[in-house]
Amino acid sequence: MTTQHEVAMVILLGGEGEGRRWALDRDRLEIGRDPGCDILLPDRVVSRHHAVIERCEEGYVLRDNGSKNGTFVNGEPVNNGHLLQDGDEIQIALRFRLIFVAAGATAPLSPITAEAGSGSLRLDDTRRTVELRGKVLDPPLSVAQYRLLSLLMQANGAVVDRDQIVRVVWPDVESAGVTEQAIDALVRRLRERLAELEPNHQYIVTVRGHGFRFENPV
Repeated sequence: MTTQHEVAMVILLGGEGEGRRWALDRDRLEIGRDPGCDILLPDRVVSRHHAVIERCEEGYVLRDNGSKNGTFVNGEPVNNGHLLQDGDEIQIALRFRLIFVAAGATAPLSPITAEAGSGSLRLDDTRRTVELRGKVLDPPLSVAQYRLLSLLMQANGAVVDRDQIVRVVWPDVESAGVTEQAIDALVRRLRERLAELEPNHQYIVTVRGHGFRFENPV
């Protein structure tokens, strides 16, 4: 089902996190690997502060921020800035693909949701919030907790192993530097936070010897 949007946005295409969207509701949004970036792409090929999208009188301009592996639009490198047009495909380091959807255009993908009884668990990547049946988790999740929850939900019920968790949650740390105890502690705390919204359902299931998966209520 498509929806009309009054705010321009970019939407992640393909791979882990497909369908994730960010509203361009500020004058400047930064794209990069640094946790403080507005559009967070946690991968080593992405520079910490890779690119920016700036609002101007004509619309939105994408600029490369001196990144190591480049920024591209429709396959062409962005050198001196590119005025985005509806449907433009943005490539970050030739690893991540995003589509620009102009204000008022029809967005092709749905936000990340997981059915939860009469309501739905909903993530807002712009604000990094979690909502269930109109109730927003407050205070918000930590960056690590939010990354883990988003990863598990995007797996659509598949098991996520510990190596995947380390790569997404701690992109700047070598796998050997993250202990199993640290992962277990993060999972335990995330379970506790989700229980604040829905105490009668265990969203995160441990699959012994393999990892974890996100389980929707029946």
